[in-house]
Amino acid sequence: MDVIDTLVGVEPGSHMDAVRDGRRIARTHAQKSYEVLLTPAAPGDFSIAERFAIAAYVAGLHGAEPTLGHYAAGLAEHGGAALAETVAKAVAETAAEGPKGSFPPGPLSVEDTPAPAFALSPAVAEALGPKLVAGFAHTHFLVFHPRDAAAERFAPLTAAGWTTDAIVSLSQLVSFLAFQIRVVAGLRVLAETP
Repeated sequence: MDVIDTLVGVEPGSHMDAVRDGRRIARTHAQKSYEVLLTPAAPGDFSIAERFAIAAYVAGLHGAEPTLGHYAAGLAEHGGAALAETVAKAVAETAAEGPKGSFPPGPLSVEDTPAPAFALSPAVAEALGPKLVAGFAHTHFLVFHPRDAAAERFAPLTAAGWTTDAIVSLSQLVSFLAFQIRVVAGLRVLAETP
């Protein structure tokens, strides 16, 4: 059993357990990705608390229960109740619809839509601190307007103290969560379908 099984409610020996076991390698790699990105033995410049803060923020932006509950609980455990509460406030202040943004000039430009802005209240920004504020801004960008990807997006992270390795891990974590949230949602629908 892995985190996805827990979030879906898969019981050992059940039909859904057999479905997941049909993709055993994918199941194993999804769990290993979770472990490497959320609870690595050597987290380096991207602490476990920061990792769970980003994860809870992503799950919150997606409105993804029970995934949000899992990461909020992990955040409370690794970062404390005050940080968990602040992250929930950040989600409420920056929730939006997406993805949006601009394509490179060409035929897809007709689909350009304004991207949602990222703005935190001064109290929430102060409680998070500059490093997490920059991390949340980057995360918000990746969730809501990945079309606007550009190298200059990394400068605010670097200025706030994110190392190159931590920026890579941050981006990988956001991508992994997009995958995990969708897998959990799909498996829950499948589990509820007679």
